[in-house]
Amino acid sequence: MPYTVYVSLQNDDTIATYDLDRESGALSGRREIKLEGGPAALAVDPGQRFLYCSLRRSKEYASLAIGERGALQLLGKIPVEADACYIKTDRTGRTLLSASYGGGVIGSFRIGGEGVIISPPVQWIATARGAHCIQTDRSNRFVFVPHIHGNGPNRIYQFLFDAETGALTPNDPPTVEPPGPLGPRHYAFHPRLNIVYFDNEQGSSVTAYRLDPEKGTLSPWHTVSTLPEGWQGQNTCAQCWIHPSGRFLYASNRGHDSIACFTLDEKTGALTSLGQQPTEKTPRVFGLDPEGRFLLAAGQGSGRMASYRIREDGTLSPLEVYEVGNNPMWVTILDLD
Repeated sequence: MPYTVYVSLQNDDTIATYDLDRESGALSGRREIKLEGGPAALAVDPGQRFLYCSLRRSKEYASLAIGERGALQLLGKIPVEADACYIKTDRTGRTLLSASYGGGVIGSFRIGGEGVIISPPVQWIATARGAHCIQTDRSNRFVFVPHIHGNGPNRIYQFLFDAETGALTPNDPPTVEPPGPLGPRHYAFHPRLNIVYFDNEQGSSVTAYRLDPEKGTLSPWHTVSTLPEGWQGQNTCAQCWIHPSGRFLYASNRGHDSIACFTLDEKTGALTSLGQQPTEKTPRVFGLDPEGRFLLAAGQGSGRMASYRIREDGTLSPLEVYEVGNNPMWVTILDLD
């Protein structure tokens, strides 16, 4: 059975679904569901029964059921106070967490037994403009919210999370400062080590933070550029994702228009650059399949999506380029077999 790929297309009011061949990496069998309101960030519950989508233009969250071959059925929408640039369920799938860049708030919503987001929220918490990501750690007890530099305070907010109630409480200390005006944007947890990697929007880099597993606090450790040495053009980072093996990390460069590739030391988690793979124009979003065989990068500036095979050494081998649609805002790849 192929992998299932979802691509949200904000300007087309569409979520496109594809089959991704496990051996060749070829995409086929496109299906679509119309979703008015500007679909953007996507999240999937741990059981892979439900998909959630932030509708940025209409300020709504949509709940969808995942059916045969990844078919989507709309279960309902709820209006929200602020549009979300990032949503994620907790590790139990009973809470949906959201971060609003423009609203400067984070939200916590309970999810009902039928997979539908419940309104009103458990909490709306004002942080600051530029909130860009929100997730629980592997223990499901801690949450971090990075805020970019310039339009935000260049800061990571730290919270305690109660999985029973969905409530968030500021940790002690409540924030951590990056090592410079870097603008932390997205982050990924190492699957085994107590390390968290943040890509930096303004810094065009990735910073590794040590995670205290008892206190749930971060401390910056080291930072590595996502750009080639000596490159002087304008660039901002967007997303970062870690390979399921924990051996590699990838981050997207908008401006240099590439995917930066890194190896991760298996004992320390230290980053070493593998260089950059050229890709589509303005690669805001990309995704890896659950087994780490392929990477799909969507160009916000081109409306195309490029596919790559992930080599044994972590570098990328180009495969095909596909027309997907206007303003791709998320790429999610699932193994529904």
